Amino acid sequence: MQQAFVSVAAKRQTFRAGLASGKMLRFPGAISPLCAKLIERKGFDGCYVSGAVLSAQQALPDIGLTTATEVIGASGAISAATALPTLVDADTGFGEPVNVARTVAALEAAGLAGCHLEDQRLPKRCGHLDNKELVPVEDMCRKIRAAREIRADDSFLLMARTDARALEGLDAATERARAYVDAGADAVFPEALANEAEFEAFRAAIDVPLLANMTEFGKSPLLSLDQLRNLGYNMMIYPVTLLRLAMAAMERGLDVLARDGSQEGVIPDMQTREQLYDLLDYDGYGRFDASITNFQL
Repeated sequence: MQQAFVSVAAKRQTFRAGLASGKMLRFPGAISPLCAKLIERKGFDGCYVSGAVLSAQQALPDIGLTTATEVIGASGAISAATALPTLVDADTGFGEPVNVARTVAALEAAGLAGCHLEDQRLPKRCGHLDNKELVPVEDMCRKIRAAREIRADDSFLLMARTDARALEGLDAATERARAYVDAGADAVFPEALANEAEFEAFRAAIDVPLLANMTEFGKSPLLSLDQLRNLGYNMMIYPVTLLRLAMAAMERGLDVLARDGSQEGVIPDMQTREQLYDLLDYDGYGRFDASITNFQL
């Protein structure tokens, strides 16, 4: 039950301090609150909530079909399950600047440590797909200014994501990033950079914390922690890794069930009941309950 004793303010301060420390922060994508607890146990620095994952879990493509309410609810539950800071993908902010302001206020109230907003035009697409469209720079800047103005806690991180590299080129992407920082973004997420040299060039052009998206099967190379740290990046996300691993494991298990009529063949691949109960801290809940109900009339 340790997450109950870590305040939202402390999580945000931890996130900010980590970004300023020179350490490379590692944020795997949490696909559920239970997954967030496992990420914490394995020693990572934070949790990431991916819009692509939230869409996929509803059997939807990542084209902007999820709602602000769905994203706020899911990411708030993940954040509440862990003592780690949680960064959430807020897509385009779910509308115009006034909608963005409401979204950011709700994410802040839900306990998130930060969010990122992107400069795509609806219908948006996964950052590693083609045929995206961008909003004008000033439209995105208005969204960032609205988010900055509504923010109640200055420690809540406002990150701007730009998808401009694939559409307008690297120079235009860095120019957009500079404009977003001037509008009030605390950090930048350059999506779909093509090679290590582009990661290096983006770092040289932007002087706020940078996020590197290490998603599989995309347009960017899978650079290592040491490579990104040496390039001067501050955090890396593995947004869909755990969903992909989980879905592949479930598919293999279903194949065994269909073939054998029994799960005996995949028992060694399973988390045991004891391991699950340990992760959920059954004993901790029992001790806590006993401490407040141990009385006599």
